[in-house]
Amino acid sequence: MNDQPEKSLPENSERQNAARSAALRQKIATMLVATEAILREDDEGISELALIRRLQQPPWQLLEKVDFSDPAGLYPVHFLIFHCLYRLRDDLAPDGETVDISPLRIRLRPDPTIASDGLPAEQDQLRLFYLDLSQYDLSEIVVRRMLDDFWAGRTPTRLGVEELDEAAQVLGFEQFPDDFDSVRRAYRRQAMRAHPDRGGSKEEVQPLNEAFNILRTHFLSAV
Repeated sequence: MNDQPEKSLPENSERQNAARSAALRQKIATMLVATEAILREDDEGISELALIRRLQQPPWQLLEKVDFSDPAGLYPVHFLIFHCLYRLRDDLAPDGETVDISPLRIRLRPDPTIASDGLPAEQDQLRLFYLDLSQYDLSEIVVRRMLDDFWAGRTPTRLGVEELDEAAQVLGFEQFPDDFDSVRRAYRRQAMRAHPDRGGSKEEVQPLNEAFNILRTHFLSAV
């Protein structure tokens, strides 16, 4: 009788992840349209804070209420904003337009000096970071580490060996995994065992999620 749930839980998780991914991409598509429309209304540009508030208000209402005092809660909104700005800048470049991207001033303006392919002449690490949607769902530990590095003027640091080993142990590894696919499989096994429907609890799932996010960040940043 219990054989079927053994397969249905991971399958349900996969479907939920696919649905979340599709919803996120749809939201981004709408935000791209809204962001361009807002920027074209003001030649002088607006701040990131003002843009967030505009996207929260009618007619757009694309963002929920944000607690600006909570860095971990603010990060997903900030990431989506900057993801859309870099996407928009790439989209407009072939037409001789660019977007100045800064938390204090975001402005759409003509730029006849842009390369014909619209891509930056040199590799822009911030652009690569914000265009990578895997960076959207980072753990609170990683977000706070990034903020500490930013305010200290440091290059973002990699997670320490002890922290990585501890995360691997949480997912059941005796030795550090060789690749992210191994991490994903181990996480699915452990999450299924800790699922509330199987006698586990949210408290058991939370450290698994944290460990998975830490290892995912490690392997993605190593690429």
